[in-house]
Amino acid sequence: MIPARPKGAMTETRASTTPRTDTAPRRHELLAGSGEAVVLCDRHGTVLTVDGRVELLPDIGPGAVIGARAGTGTLRWRRHDLPDGRHLWYVRDVAEETERTDALLAERVRSGFLASASRRLGLSLHPARTARAVVDLAVPKLGDSAMVLAPPSAGRVPWWRDGSAGWVQQSRLPEPVADAMAGLGTHCSPWVVEELTDAGWLWPAEQRPVSALVISLPGNGNPAGVLVLTRSTEFTDEDLALIEEFCSRAGIALAGAALYADQVHTASTLQRSLLPAPLPHVEGMSFGAAYRASREALRIGGDFYEVLPLPDGSALFALGDVCGKGVEAAVLTGEVRQSLRALSRLERDPLRLLTLLNETMLDGKPMPDRRFVTMVLGRAAPAPGGELELTLAVGGHLPPLLLRGEAGVEPVDLRGTLIGVFPDARFAGGVVRLRPGETCVLYSDGVTEAKGSRGMFGERRLADALTGCAVMPAGAVAERVELLTTQWLAGRDHDDIAVLAVRAHPVRETAC
Repeated sequence: MIPARPKGAMTETRASTTPRTDTAPRRHELLAGSGEAVVLCDRHGTVLTVDGRVELLPDIGPGAVIGARAGTGTLRWRRHDLPDGRHLWYVRDVAEETERTDALLAERVRSGFLASASRRLGLSLHPARTARAVVDLAVPKLGDSAMVLAPPSAGRVPWWRDGSAGWVQQSRLPEPVADAMAGLGTHCSPWVVEELTDAGWLWPAEQRPVSALVISLPGNGNPAGVLVLTRSTEFTDEDLALIEEFCSRAGIALAGAALYADQVHTASTLQRSLLPAPLPHVEGMSFGAAYRASREALRIGGDFYEVLPLPDGSALFALGDVCGKGVEAAVLTGEVRQSLRALSRLERDPLRLLTLLNETMLDGKPMPDRRFVTMVLGRAAPAPGGELELTLAVGGHLPPLLLRGEAGVEPVDLRGTLIGVFPDARFAGGVVRLRPGETCVLYSDGVTEAKGSRGMFGERRLADALTGCAVMPAGAVAERVELLTTQWLAGRDHDDIAVLAVRAHPVRETAC
């Protein structure tokens, strides 16, 4: 605001269109410092004087007529009415202010786009869905069309475009794309459009872009892919800056999704190797099993079972429980199973096999690093009269239960010491016979220690439940134990659960 002039001064200015020579230079200097041009008009809008930054109004002088104005171009006009009917126009150049405002708004839009892109790219760890998100975000904000190409695998390069996806042989990549895939920089020049068009597959034949941009998507040390953008206009420096920021975010998202996919594949492969193998068919006997991990999403844990047919028609079978839960327990489980398989080629007597397994687990390990295993290991061999002879060895595990038909359930009172803790461990061994139709049930403490509303399931409740299972096939017996345990838990947390049933074929029954 310009300070109000004394009333007398205004009266003097109105009396003459020419300011007094002694005050005009001083007033002009004062008004020039305000940064505005000041136009005094009479009641009819005729210009009386122009002061201040007169260079803003080169075409306006005394005698000119000014109508109602609020703004023209980069000039902003502000009117102030005086008591005597005259009025003042204060005129300001807002070019720099407008430029700053436009830049601020552009930066706000740019930042909003990048923030939105980061949020969307962070929603998925699936490589294909992440690549499609990159394409969707890039069009139309960054280009008229977009294509994402992933790093080659087995000589093939997957790609995603607007609404479609596919793959191309690595040998067919145009040079700009191959360079960007190798991390050799960004390509944006007229010859790039021609070279990419000649490739014949990066965009539809009817599309004729004016400019194309090929840029690496930075990943973890190596490019996570390549983004190809096309436009019907040229890319500006501001466009390139925004695209580079976007590509940094897209590369991080794609690299993260690829890493996660690799980890999932590795975990799935290892998980499959740790899962129990299908139960084999062995003449004269049948096997049934049930398993439920404490962390069901993993499907693996510290309980395990194994059945290994032998060349002489017998079979080794085992059910064990390693200390711990989850992945760490599953890894030890895999080691024990592999050791058992290897040792079974050298020794087939269960008691001696447990001794060898104990020595293997102790080999070179100090006491703090030792992890124990409990196990029932047995060898089932057909005997005369359709019977099945079971040679059992137990190391610190729960006693097997025999389903004797009308005679009820009979525990095999064998315990022994833990496996993998003491060099001089002593294991319990014995021989039992199953008549045709009888079953031996091995189980882990995940069954007996299952906690329900009335306490633990317990060995006594298990024995009572098995009383009615004598006529069931081996598979049905194992599934029945798992079902009863799950019902007892009623959704509560639980330990790993494993059940293995060995049955002598009833008379005239074939293997199942």
